[in-house]
Amino acid sequence: MTDAASTTALMRKAYARWAPVYDVVYDKLTEPAARAAVAAAMACGPKVLEAGVGTGLSLGYYPAYAEVTGVDLSEDMLRRAQEKVKLRGFSHVKSLQVMDVTKLRFPDQTFDAVTAQFLITLVPDPEAALTEFARVLRPGGEIVLANHFGQERGPLAKIEEISAPLVAKIGWSSDFKASRIEAWAARHGGMQVVELRSLFPAGFFKLMRVRKVT
Repeated sequence: MTDAASTTALMRKAYARWAPVYDVVYDKLTEPAARAAVAAAMACGPKVLEAGVGTGLSLGYYPAYAEVTGVDLSEDMLRRAQEKVKLRGFSHVKSLQVMDVTKLRFPDQTFDAVTAQFLITLVPDPEAALTEFARVLRPGGEIVLANHFGQERGPLAKIEEISAPLVAKIGWSSDFKASRIEAWAARHGGMQVVELRSLFPAGFFKLMRVRKVT
């Protein structure tokens, strides 16, 4: 088994363990950031890809006219998302599929926006995922990320460095900086970071918008 395949298998096992308790742990904590991400994605148009849709916590935040496609690596997580869609009558959710975000099975320029919430720091190859997001995005569309990014410098950066092992246990990485995505956009060509702003709680989460200008 290759390193990538081994990592993917381990992630699937981890998500299977998390699936039963994920909503209880993360729902209220992540809701403000998830709502901000959904609003930013919808501002680009109705056709949205939610990468790493998980248990579908944010699916209820979309308006009825949205056309949402969700993908996730974990069948266990998606099973719970599908239950939400059925029970709550989410007609705006058009498809939920098991898929690796670094190997999306969609044609070029399919979506108005791609949103990834609390995902990008967990992907073994985040640049590959971002490149795929850009590929399936129409010109003028945006990649919308809601995530915790580590502080670049200053006292908070020191605190994060000390607390990194604890933060990693709940699925976030203080080692991953927003500048890594900015560097990817600069290298990729045609992609431009248009916003990076702090969100609840106390700026722990950030919203980043990366526009496909060409």
